Order: sequence, then C-alpha cells, then structure tokens
Amino acid sequence: MIRFHKEGYKIIFIALIVSIGGILLLEKLIETPWLVKFIQILIIGFLIIILQFFRNPKREAPLDDNALVAPVDGKVVVIEEVEEPEYFKGKRLQVSIFMSPINVHVTRYAMSGIVKYSKYHPGKYLVAWHPKASTENERTTVVIHNNSFGDVLYRQIAGALAKRIVNYAKEGDNIIQGTDAGFIKFGSRVDLFLPLGTKLNVSLGDKVKGGIQVIAQK
Repeated sequence: MIRFHKEGYKIIFIALIVSIGGILLLEKLIETPWLVKFIQILIIGFLIIILQFFRNPKREAPLDDNALVAPVDGKVVVIEEVEEPEYFKGKRLQVSIFMSPINVHVTRYAMSGIVKYSKYHPGKYLVAWHPKASTENERTTVVIHNNSFGDVLYRQIAGALAKRIVNYAKEGDNIIQGTDAGFIKFGSRVDLFLPLGTKLNVSLGDKVKGGIQVIAQK
C-alpha cells in the first residue's frame, strides 16, 4: 500500500478535488472529443506527479550507533573537506545529497542521539547544487550527538523550486535513526558535516536511499 507524508495531505486533497472537477467540467466546456481527452490526460499526469512527490515509503533503519544512514533519497554531489562556519567553526567532511523532484523528499534522522542544536535560516532560492546554496539559501541546521560519531550536523537546503522546509528536530529531543526528521517541498538538497577521517561507504555520483542505506561507519 502506498503511504503519503502528512505534509502532503492538504496539497493532495486540493489536487484531487481540482483534478476531478476539471475532468468533469471539460466535457461540458469543450466540444472537441480529442482535445477533451488530451487535457484530461494532462490533468491525470499532474495528479500522479503530486502523489509520487509526497510518497513516504516505509523504511527499516539498521539502528546501529556505529553506522550513519543517508538522511534522504538522492544523488551524492559533494564529498570534500570544508570549513563549517555556523556551528563547528572548523574543518569538517561535507557530504551533500541532491534530491530531484522525482525523489522521495522525506528527511530522516541519519543516526540516533540527542538534538543539540536546531535553527531555521531564511534565505535565497538558488539552485540546490549552487556552491553558495549551503550558506545563502533558505535552510535549517540541526546538530545531533551520539557516542560513536560525536556531533554530526545536517542541513536541509531549499532549492529553486522548494518554497517550504519542514523540520521536526527540537533541541533536547532524543531521536531514533531512520525516523521522520522533516520534509522539503520540491527539489532540494541535504548537507552532512562529519568528523574528519570518517569512513565513507559512498562516492561522488552514487544514488542513495534515505533511512536504510549506510553511508558512513566508525
């Protein structure tokens, strides 16, 4: 059975009403049968896109403190040592995962632990793969601590199409690996900032699955 994320319920309901109303009205407003069928197919296609965007497949995380899972579905577009200026103010290993509009957009906790920091930043809507997107776009920054990895920061970043980031992490929360951490609506990316020397299980260009695929280990 297909599951949908709660952040999509309102949009899905509106899309269903509009789609059904449009399909029924077309036959009364347009007399050309082939044109009616063509527009109806476009409406159904639009509805399918909305439904697939908000799908929320059930995932079983490994629940391993020594493993870090991908927080989202998508493609690994950055692996590099960088300066992280907001929280660590020092060198970290950055791993960035880009989500296209066809990917599942649920954000999941990459590891179990305690939320030490959670902050929302308004900003621009540069394309998600832009080098400055991590520091200039609308974004949320969350830091989780566990005994194996120490502090790990992840950042939800809005893209050119994303107009709303949903973040459930609150400081002091005890969170469980693989559970729902939020949602980013329409095209975006997530950056992870890991301790230097972290052993990665992914390479540039790899496609990953959020909540289940181990991308780093201690």
